[in-house]
Amino acid sequence: MKKLKNYILILMAAPLLLLSCKKFQDINTNPVAASTDQVQVEYFIDNSIIKAQQNPDVSERGFVLYWVAAGRQMGDADGATFSWGGYDDGWTSNVYANQSSALNFINSAISVANQQILAGTSKAYTNNLLQVSRIWRAYLLSEMSDCYGPMPIDGFQGVNPNFVDVKSVYYYMLDELKDANTKLDPSVTVTDNAVTKEDPAYAFNFTNWKAYCNSLRLRLAMRLSQVDAAKAKTEFEAAASQSLLTNNNQIFQIQEKPGWDDLSGAYTRCWYQLPISTTLDNLMKGLGSVKSSDQIAGVIASPSEQALAQANVKPANYVGQYFPAQLTTKTNNPYSAFWMDGLPYTIDPRAFQIFYMPGNSSDPSFPSGTCGAVNNVTVGPIKDAAMHTIRNIDAKYTWNGVPDGNWGVKGGYGDHMFKAIDITTTMGMVPTLSQKFRGQTAKRVFFAPWETYFLLAEGAVRGWATPVSGQTAYESGISSSFAYWGISSFLPTYLTSTDYNRNGTSVSWTNTTEPGASRTMTYVDGLNLVDTSTMVVNYPVNNLYQNGTVRNDLLTKIITQKFIAQTPWLPLETWSDHRRLGLPFFDNVVLEDVIPTLPDLTASTYMTSSVKFFPQRMKYPSGLQNSNINGYNQAKAALNGDDLVLTPLWWAQH
Repeated sequence: MKKLKNYILILMAAPLLLLSCKKFQDINTNPVAASTDQVQVEYFIDNSIIKAQQNPDVSERGFVLYWVAAGRQMGDADGATFSWGGYDDGWTSNVYANQSSALNFINSAISVANQQILAGTSKAYTNNLLQVSRIWRAYLLSEMSDCYGPMPIDGFQGVNPNFVDVKSVYYYMLDELKDANTKLDPSVTVTDNAVTKEDPAYAFNFTNWKAYCNSLRLRLAMRLSQVDAAKAKTEFEAAASQSLLTNNNQIFQIQEKPGWDDLSGAYTRCWYQLPISTTLDNLMKGLGSVKSSDQIAGVIASPSEQALAQANVKPANYVGQYFPAQLTTKTNNPYSAFWMDGLPYTIDPRAFQIFYMPGNSSDPSFPSGTCGAVNNVTVGPIKDAAMHTIRNIDAKYTWNGVPDGNWGVKGGYGDHMFKAIDITTTMGMVPTLSQKFRGQTAKRVFFAPWETYFLLAEGAVRGWATPVSGQTAYESGISSSFAYWGISSFLPTYLTSTDYNRNGTSVSWTNTTEPGASRTMTYVDGLNLVDTSTMVVNYPVNNLYQNGTVRNDLLTKIITQKFIAQTPWLPLETWSDHRRLGLPFFDNVVLEDVIPTLPDLTASTYMTSSVKFFPQRMKYPSGLQNSNINGYNQAKAALNGDDLVLTPLWWAQH
């Protein structure tokens, strides 16, 4: 692991002079030979945006092992740390140093732009570059604050800064976005290709930057909804009255490229399995009334393989094979002891777009396997307590989420099938992230129209002023997401569906009827495969929202759809929504043995949901104490709690 760079050294006077007609990484001349009128503001902007992409060393830790693990879009099959409340100082240090560097670059852009404007050496578009820099700085600060908590708003400028509380950080960011929006002139254009190429997101299309600015303000305003409702409403309504990011051609996204640098893909590390989480699996199964049988031809190329998959589609009321001895029962996921030995009757159509279908190795969606070695093993053993194989299971064309947690002695029973530790034999046995996200040819999404619409829908539900109705915003968000995946043909069926997913939530805006506490499902004994019976299966109880009594109200629908739409690019946002609202339902990690980092998760509490069972923040890296002990002490005091993973942030549930 890289040691934490002393972040007070990253931005000093010299970086303002480092670029003289060349980008930072290409410079090989005396930095003091350049003056601020020779430095190009756009170079700093470009370097900051690209740096925030995170090179593979950083994204492997920050994006995958922290954000994905906490955001629950995928199971933490390989890290098994942060989802349990643990942490690694080396990982934290990498992320903190990298994102601090991005902040230093953008602060340099702001400083140089201001100096050029003051000196009268600015160009016609320099003021707009200044406003773009302020918008991007607000995003970077939000990312850092949402991960760690208190941050300096005068930091990353070459001196030890003062850390302020999260409320002050948010008020500052909202003020910055408000002012930058006012001063950004979309009528100004940049025609020089040498300049536009320095903006990897929008090529300095200032109309798009203005829309992004206002939508980002919506996001940050909504973050305060549970703790500072008046401020949230004021800021939200002001932003909602402006131009917003509402078209799919406005997605804030950055093109990835093969290699090992800041533009490499977030999901490049081939040894990470990245299976669908049980959290997302329960959200998607049964949701939307779109039959698996109607989707198979679109995701499996071979007609003969299509027939095999079609034959493996299960009835709507079937929950799977029952393995109470081999699989965990110590979690509040009601489906934990069942293994779905086929494809669900209906499933959200985005599931088959995002994740590879087990057994479908001839399809381009099949992941590259362990460092290039394609592995399509679909057969694994079910064992008894003495580790004797009872029978083998073929996972071809099945669909099961992977839970995080401590499996204890049960880890040996169905290890290769269910715990998914040994990825050399399980890559083909559970749905895993599609190859299109692993091959470093995708575009990483930072903000998309569906988020704007779901924020507007939530604002409408809260009674805030919005430019469209809650239903229109909600359905537009789903439509935007479906268009992104190229599955709009399923939209009419999906939007009107009143079927409940495994959590008891339906899609239809007008259907807010609660599903009841349980439903009767059929299952098969997993060992003898003979006894078919029925069982009353309870819907999960989400104690973090409405005391667990509500499963199908409008807010639950909105956040369910938002969670699915943000997968796989925005796990930090799904984590933040859960910290803020307790939505959607996150199942507790498996507790077959003690998890020391979650002391309150016990044999007597694992059936309930609690903020004490989920990571709340990333600890500050140890190097911060060495480089700025005064700032670290300020940060700790402003946290209103210890510098621990389980300490909630100001805007989150406590």
